[in-house]
Amino acid sequence: MSSLKDAVAHSETLIGTEVGVSNWITVDQEMIDQFAKTTQDEQWIHVDPERAAKETPFGGTIAHGFLTLSLASRFAYDCFNMMPGQVMGINYGMNKLRFLKPVLAGSRLRGRFTLQKVTARNATDMLRENLLTIEIEGEETPALIAEWLGLAVFKD
Repeated sequence: MSSLKDAVAHSETLIGTEVGVSNWITVDQEMIDQFAKTTQDEQWIHVDPERAAKETPFGGTIAHGFLTLSLASRFAYDCFNMMPGQVMGINYGMNKLRFLKPVLAGSRLRGRFTLQKVTARNATDMLRENLLTIEIEGEETPALIAEWLGLAVFKD
């Protein structure tokens, strides 16, 4: 049996189960400011702590939704190793994405992955769909949920 077929067969046994929980990461003001500069999205609700404390219901600055989403890759590094015969992983996109709760500066986040679907696309590629939940420490409502598609590429 090929590495791809082995990976698909094994992954199919995991559908519907949580396959990874990442480490916590702190989203501090420095990270938010760096992201704002990189993306040229320097809206005051992200980069002006004094004004955000006075003029928003959040009591301070909040992380960009896309900053929160961008941490998905970091969370995946904590949770997934290369499978036997796999040569790389590629971000394939999202089916659904919802930002459910703002992330306050100083919050700690982590990712939870639940495998939803696995498909062999061709002789080398396995498409995995994971439900990604990015949790905020101490909060019942997550920061976001998304159906994240990842392509695992295997040797031919």
